[in-house]
Amino acid sequence: MREVYITGKEEGQRLDKFLQKYMSLAGKSFLYKMMRKKNITLNGKKASGSEKLAAGDTIRLFLADETIEKFSGAASGEALPESSGNLDIIYEDDQVLLISKRAGVLSQKARPEDVSLVEYVTAHLLENGSLTQEDLKTFRPGICNRLDRNTSGLVAAGKTVGALQQLSRCFRERTVHKYYLSIVKGELRESASISGWLKKDEKKNMVQIFSEEQEGASRIETRYEPLAFNGRYTLLKTLLITGKSHQIRSHLASIGHPLVGDEKYSDGQMNRYFRETYGLRHQLLHAWELKFPAMEGELSNLSDRTFFAPPPPLFGRIAQGEGFDLPGTEDRGERQEKKEYGCL
Repeated sequence: MREVYITGKEEGQRLDKFLQKYMSLAGKSFLYKMMRKKNITLNGKKASGSEKLAAGDTIRLFLADETIEKFSGAASGEALPESSGNLDIIYEDDQVLLISKRAGVLSQKARPEDVSLVEYVTAHLLENGSLTQEDLKTFRPGICNRLDRNTSGLVAAGKTVGALQQLSRCFRERTVHKYYLSIVKGELRESASISGWLKKDEKKNMVQIFSEEQEGASRIETRYEPLAFNGRYTLLKTLLITGKSHQIRSHLASIGHPLVGDEKYSDGQMNRYFRETYGLRHQLLHAWELKFPAMEGELSNLSDRTFFAPPPPLFGRIAQGEGFDLPGTEDRGERQEKKEYGCL
């Protein structure tokens, strides 16, 4: 018989989901059968699997150690990269981690051999003692807002099941406001909100924007505020109302203002200028600001707070070279914003 004690990291998830992680090679039917026969119990009682786990709960497995080991995966022993020098941490508490992702880093794995931000976060939590190899049998830290590979900026990660669930709900319900900085072709004079329909071609990893509803397309809305114009390009602050793949890039391109450096939706001659002048080889798009609503529970430390990630050095060099002053480049992390932008 083995006893498993639930900690704050695992609480909030269903018992059956927990068991599927703990014995990842066991079929669902086996686990439900063991619960029906009371070979797996929760706090000394028969369980159905739908129970929500709380810290302090005890799961008893009346199974041979050989059986448990046979059905346990090898995930806890997987190789992870070193996090030192690979994570730019903006904020961390015992529930969440806010990171400024570098351009070129995947948010999540696309292929099994990939190393993504999730692996760097996991390595960091192992290194600082927030997580143990034993924890990895039943819990995986995760990120709650994905950025394109070549988009830099703020990403939120959950260090516990409860934080992951609450963070994901905030992003899904759009109560967290996400602001981006970019430089786009041409002049935009006034703040505006644009809407349309976005349809993705998975094979080409590109999207199309339509002005009217199309089958298989998702409605999108994007707000922007021009911050400066240098005669050729506009420094833009953008708020995502919806959050779809390539939304900012394709939506702005569809109205004639593609992002500098964007090879998928942009202007080849413009990109050539920025590549030859500054060495830019990706879209110039940075997730600059996260503004959190009033919150309780696991995320109470983030309640009504705003966090900033200064643009990366290349963005700064390009802005300086083009005569733009980037907002907030002297600050890091959280600060009080005295100026209220029109799109807030």
